[in-house]
This record gives sequence, structure tokens and C-alpha cells, in this order.
Amino acid sequence: MGRPGLVGMAARTAVVAGTATAVSGRVQRRQMGKAQEQQASAADEAELEQYRAQEAAAAQQAQVDAQVQAALAAQAAQQAAVAAAPAAPAAPAGGVDVVAELTKLASLKDAGILSDEEFAAAKAKLLG
Repeated sequence: MGRPGLVGMAARTAVVAGTATAVSGRVQRRQMGKAQEQQASAADEAELEQYRAQEAAAAQQAQVDAQVQAALAAQAAQQAAVAAAPAAPAAPAGGVDVVAELTKLASLKDAGILSDEEFAAAKAKLLG
């Protein structure tokens, strides 16, 4: 009874080989699981980054849209003001624009260049 027989040796070898195969398979599955987790994490990060980029683009587009709306509103207000402004009277046949001349006289009076009497005289000359 000293040494195991041929069948005993074969059985022992089979047990050792089976155990090694099972342990090797378990290690391989764990490594594959970790690799899949890392890939999923990287995919999640890429998806999150893409979402953030889309959000930033949407915010920028909203800002551009707001600026365009403001510009259109300002343009509409300007057009309404131009349309509402009364048309300047046409210059008389003599070629003198009375409104422009009165405006010049008023600015000269406001600047202190013309006195009240001089302004009244020039105005009467223009209108009369």
C-alpha cells in the first residue's frame, strides 16, 4: 500500500486539472466582468458628455434666437416710428425750407447767439 496505483494517479490528476480549470474560468469571468463595467462606464461618460454638449448648443441657440427677436423688435419699432412720424412739409417754390430754417434759428437762440428780439425778427421774416 505505499504507492497509489495507476488509476489513483489518474484520478488525482483529473481532480487537480478540474480544479485548475474551474479557478481559471472564474478568474477569466471576473476579468471580463470588470472590462465590461469599464466599457459601460466609458460609454456612460461619452453619453453624458454628448448630452452636455447638446445642452450647451441648445442654450447658445436660445441666446441667438433671443438676440434675433430683440433685433427684429427694435427694427419693427423703428419702422413704426418712421411710419408714424409726420412727413416734412415740402419746400416752398422759392427753395427755402421753412422748418429747417426755423430749427436753425431755434438752435442759434438756444446757443445764445441770437437774442429773443433777433429770433422774433428772423422768424417773422421767414413766415411773413
